[in-house]
Amino acid sequence: MNIVLWIIAAVLAVAFLGAGLMKLTRPKEKLIESGLGWAESWSAGSVKLIGALEVLAAVGLILPALLDIAPVLVPLAALGLLIIMIGAVVVHARRREYQPVVANVVLLALSAVIVWGRFGPYSFTS
Repeated sequence: MNIVLWIIAAVLAVAFLGAGLMKLTRPKEKLIESGLGWAESWSAGSVKLIGALEVLAAVGLILPALLDIAPVLVPLAALGLLIIMIGAVVVHARRREYQPVVANVVLLALSAVIVWGRFGPYSFTS
């Protein structure tokens, strides 16, 4: 199960690193043009903040455990992503964008598995 948790964490890290960097590096208008219509309802600063949180969480899923420096940050990063995904589900559902809701629920579930596993039976302290 430890290997499965590492694989899930790596998949989440890649997904959120890419999504977060895109939100950080592209202007809000370009994000809207590229299909992130939800961004039109948010300020540019809020979109950048979400991107920064996603990048930090992506790093937090891998580096603390890999470097064995405060590995408790791994499930905390996953918990942060879980909260972000709850918000994403709400935003997309309100906008009646149901396809992104499915992707958000999958990412939410994967984050929940990491939270459960790393806070629970497969923590790095056991």
